[in-house]
Amino acid sequence: MQGVHTCALRQVLVVITIKDIAKEANVSHSTVSRALRGNPAISEETAERIKKIAAELGYVPSAVARGLKTSRSHALGVIVNRIDDPFFSEILQAIEDVLYKTGYSLFVAASNRDIEREETIALAMRERRVDGLIVCTTPFGEAHSQLFKKYGFPVVAVSNHEIADYPQMIYHDDDYGVRQITQYLVDLGHKKIAFLGNGRAERTTQGRLNGFCTAMQVAELPVQDKYIFFGPNGQTDGGEQGARYFSKLYDPPTAIICFNDMMAIGLSKTLQDVGVRVPKDCSVVGFDNVPFSAYSYPSLTTFDQPKYQLGFEAANMMYKLLQAFPDSPSTEPQKLMLRGNLVIRESTGKPFTKR
Repeated sequence: MQGVHTCALRQVLVVITIKDIAKEANVSHSTVSRALRGNPAISEETAERIKKIAAELGYVPSAVARGLKTSRSHALGVIVNRIDDPFFSEILQAIEDVLYKTGYSLFVAASNRDIEREETIALAMRERRVDGLIVCTTPFGEAHSQLFKKYGFPVVAVSNHEIADYPQMIYHDDDYGVRQITQYLVDLGHKKIAFLGNGRAERTTQGRLNGFCTAMQVAELPVQDKYIFFGPNGQTDGGEQGARYFSKLYDPPTAIICFNDMMAIGLSKTLQDVGVRVPKDCSVVGFDNVPFSAYSYPSLTTFDQPKYQLGFEAANMMYKLLQAFPDSPSTEPQKLMLRGNLVIRESTGKPFTKR
């Protein structure tokens, strides 16, 4: 048995360094370093020869070593509410599409709207020495903004326009979106229109509710208290609870505007389960236009937030900040507002009139 162990094959990990390449190429290690970085001081012929040798030796650049030299980790933090939410997945995809070309890696964390978890995430991002942070979750308010400033890295906020302490932000005009939805329902002939909000997204819910109330006022229609309900969360079960509430009213609404598509899908299914026909008895409208909203039954009328563009613009804004930071950190606020558009599908129609 002793002989078996002695003769056993062992895999040895060999780490190729710049010095190894320099020895093979018969040049200085500084020449190798410049050639691999594309420094114009190195001739094209020499640079190509060095790169070929590096590839043959299996050289892999060390992110750690590069970070020590540049004081950069080449890592960015991204904070979302929920990783499994399709709304955030499109934003994340856009951020990844932009930043992977620049050599940056992403650390993604979900806050789940939990205050203690938010604090833990903020500390973790600092410990990982991220070069910047993209915040895609509205609960990160003024206190966290001050905390991030103290840590000294640039922050870009996405869809967090209620917080004035974030000088760099990309956001969607929710007020415009809800007013477009409301006017569309009014034009169909609806007068008893309800609003289903998300009780865990207080600021965003209130902003969209304000847009709804403004549009109703313009249409000279009353906003009845009984037609305003906040579900416990922004998921399908939040929509289910909204459906059970509205369906039990003595004089139920003929149309319901939901905080997002997830709630609208849960609401629509539950309404139909209890005998309320969608859209014949009640029209349902969502918000966000997540991919599978088109495949619900009936297909969901919704407001299309430009999710990919939100992430794309946030990533570009962050990259520009990183190019200047910390030598000349930007103090000028950069705020970009985007607008989406109404997507009309099968879940809405004219109010049913009994003959």
